[in-house]
Amino acid sequence: MAEQSASAGYQRTPTVWGVLGHGWAISSVLISALVLAPVLSLVAIAFSSEDNIWPHLVSTVLPGSVAQTIMLMAGVGIVTLVIGTGSAWLVTMYQFRGRGAFEWMLLIPLAMPTYIIAFCYVELWDYSGWVQTPLRALFGWTSARDYWFPEIRSLGGAITVMSFVLYPYVYLTARASFQQQSICVLEVARTLGRSPWGTFYGVGLPLARPALAAGVTLALMECINDIGAVEYLGVNTLTVSVYTTWLERSSLPGAAQLACVMLVFVFALLWVERASRRGQQYHHTTGRYRTLPETRLSGWRGALATLFCAAPIIVGFLIPSIVLVDASLLYWAQMLDERFWLDAWHSLALAGTAALIAVCLGLVLAYARRVSTVPLVQGLSRLASIGYAVPGTVLAVGIIGSLADIDSGVNAVSDVLFGVTIGLVLTGSAAGIVFAYTVRFLAISQGAIESGLTRISTNLDYAARTLGRTPLGTLMEIHLPLIRPALAAAAILVFVDSMKELPATLLLRPFNFDTLATRVYTLASLDLFEESALAALTIVMIGLLPVLLLHRTISKGRAGQAALRTQD
Repeated sequence: MAEQSASAGYQRTPTVWGVLGHGWAISSVLISALVLAPVLSLVAIAFSSEDNIWPHLVSTVLPGSVAQTIMLMAGVGIVTLVIGTGSAWLVTMYQFRGRGAFEWMLLIPLAMPTYIIAFCYVELWDYSGWVQTPLRALFGWTSARDYWFPEIRSLGGAITVMSFVLYPYVYLTARASFQQQSICVLEVARTLGRSPWGTFYGVGLPLARPALAAGVTLALMECINDIGAVEYLGVNTLTVSVYTTWLERSSLPGAAQLACVMLVFVFALLWVERASRRGQQYHHTTGRYRTLPETRLSGWRGALATLFCAAPIIVGFLIPSIVLVDASLLYWAQMLDERFWLDAWHSLALAGTAALIAVCLGLVLAYARRVSTVPLVQGLSRLASIGYAVPGTVLAVGIIGSLADIDSGVNAVSDVLFGVTIGLVLTGSAAGIVFAYTVRFLAISQGAIESGLTRISTNLDYAARTLGRTPLGTLMEIHLPLIRPALAAAAILVFVDSMKELPATLLLRPFNFDTLATRVYTLASLDLFEESALAALTIVMIGLLPVLLLHRTISKGRAGQAALRTQD
């Protein structure tokens, strides 16, 4: 109550804190404008073209691309929902062999990018792969006409391989929801004669609906963003159409118009996710911090539970890792050439720069929400997070237009002042890639930093204000030392996601410029998978960092809940 009174007094008093708080609000406006610039540029390119490209796109490109995109999203959404929800319910509500390890191992497939798992399963499942070759030798088959085998390069193959690395998004949100559900509700359901399956279907699942919608939405956004897996597996989605229209057909306006259609899909997903939470009052807790009732599964039921939880780990991480390690051990001497180290340096430099910028901007946005009394700041901070929802191909098209406008302005000023035309400084440079990484992953940085700031009592702010500290002084002397772990977590998350990012890098990279991600994509597209294996394995190993960090965070949260149960 005292804290609320202090907060009210803080908002009413027009001191230097209020004046400087407006400075933080202005910073939020500028950062939001930076994030929105590529989207606005994209729309401008799409609707300002003098060529009437839209009728051609509608009659030829768009119908097939939209149909393939919808079918891919529907398949991935269903499979990730089943795997993520089922595994989360099992490890939350039941005791069975391996359950303790599955709690965190079910997160590991997050480290495997979708394009890498697609390359691995084509290597494993294709006609000349590890599976079909022994089968032909065993049964004496001489050609593909002698037998039937599932085609990995298909829509079904894309749905399968992508689902087994995207389901952890649903698993995370579902598990958090199941753990927070009221114990009384579940116990009453069992008392009234509900079976374990009935409790899950009739009580647990409806209560978790908003969380499940959020997890599926995240998985589908990653699905829309993907270009490497879908193109390699022969699925012509909107992302592939943007890429081919821009680079192969040399039509930037056409690519921009297709990218606008992708934005419609993104906003539709966001609307569905918000609608699923609107008006729902879930997770009314009882204040009883004790462990959820668990049932021990033994015999064939326990074996099925173990198999259900182990399968996604094996398919989504273990098998692809074995393929990568095997190829890396066989061809490591050929892979560790000068070009590999140069590409690795490009990846590290770009990801490190983007992480540094994203953390700085995320800190400004998060701290502005804390110190500014301007209501607009809350909305702007959410607006600045939209970049994570925008696919990399869409951002790339918009960024090209933004950088071209900046270069044009710089050239005009240089020509007037010095009589010299500088040329293209930003367009076609690595700056565009860093810009794309920063805009796309700024939401991750902001979220991690806000999480750290919310753990700091506002009483410290009021005490600093009483002692004459400005908002900046308070940030430097009090908040920064306390949120160092959050800043480190934000930097790691942005760095790793930037290392894995492929669509924006493919479209924005300068000529003869590669990262580890584009190296893997280029070599695999040329059927040189073995030569790309070490680069792919490097990306996967780096991708394990945020998974381990996430597991550590969840473990700490569980320890805190255990302490509360002990006190209760």
